[in-house]
Amino acid sequence: MRVGERVQLTDDGGRITTITLAEGGQYHTHRGVLEHQELIGAPEGTVVTNSGGIQFQALRPLLKDFVLSMPRGAAVVYPKDSGQIVTMADIFPGARVVEAGVGSGALSISLLRAVGDEGTVHSFERREEFADIARGNIETMFGGPHPAWTLTLGDLAEQLPEVEEPGSVDRVVLDMLAPWECLDAVAHVLAPGGVVMCYVATVTQLSRVAEAMRADGRYTEPEASETMVRGWHVEGLAVRPDHRMVAHTGFLIQSRKLAEGAVRLAPKRRASKSDYTEEDLQAWTPVALGERIVSDRKLRRAGRDATNLAEQAALATAQIDPDSRRENTPQSTEDTSHE
Repeated sequence: MRVGERVQLTDDGGRITTITLAEGGQYHTHRGVLEHQELIGAPEGTVVTNSGGIQFQALRPLLKDFVLSMPRGAAVVYPKDSGQIVTMADIFPGARVVEAGVGSGALSISLLRAVGDEGTVHSFERREEFADIARGNIETMFGGPHPAWTLTLGDLAEQLPEVEEPGSVDRVVLDMLAPWECLDAVAHVLAPGGVVMCYVATVTQLSRVAEAMRADGRYTEPEASETMVRGWHVEGLAVRPDHRMVAHTGFLIQSRKLAEGAVRLAPKRRASKSDYTEEDLQAWTPVALGERIVSDRKLRRAGRDATNLAEQAALATAQIDPDSRRENTPQSTEDTSHE
């Protein structure tokens, strides 16, 4: 373990704290002090004891740990959802992927890991503050800029047809309030058979994007789902579900691009109301959908944290063989505790 790396400390009670290793650094608790020097140069998986006799096991954070503790301006896509997106959208090594919006960069990191150095991830973000935070988090995760990542500031619906050739994109992932507004631009650049995956938070969003895909006519019948993860307590014969779980975070809805001129095959169903009234449309305004305003102060702080961590990650990366792979260690924010 090296100076500048993020290290996850777990005590005998299962409490987790993530720190950034520094020369002369100390980790203070009400039960003693742990010198960073005890960890610098030690192998991952080391168990160390602080001045109060408390033992800690030290491991590098996994991707799921990193994205839940990194600086954020926008809510992150949870690991359970990003895992589904990578699998269900079939994000493969070498894939050409378009993403919008980038938010804090959590999903971007998963997409970059999936496409590898030979693929491309082109992210679109309308807010510069979010883009700065995401850039810092991505560079922290990979120890520097990722060669497969391109970031464009602006609206995807307006800029995508200008920067990507028709039929040149394999996969499109939309994490935004109104993905239905981008379906025409997506159809223009998506290759036949390509996948579009939308991540939305509410039932009203889910309904409108599904109907928009059907009305467009260039996409297959959409498929919608949500993922829930429930942990289990396993200790001897005391085996039961955990009292808490990560339940609803968002819906996933996906479809595929049809060949030019092909007619969508729609499953036969009973007639139902599908036209929208003006009252219905009011349910899909940003405020009604629960968009939260993030203060400028919080965004500036998260941006500073992300930039500082990216610099620390670059320092740690500089200490290893440049031919080694970058993704052997996620590093993260200032000392932050999470369970």
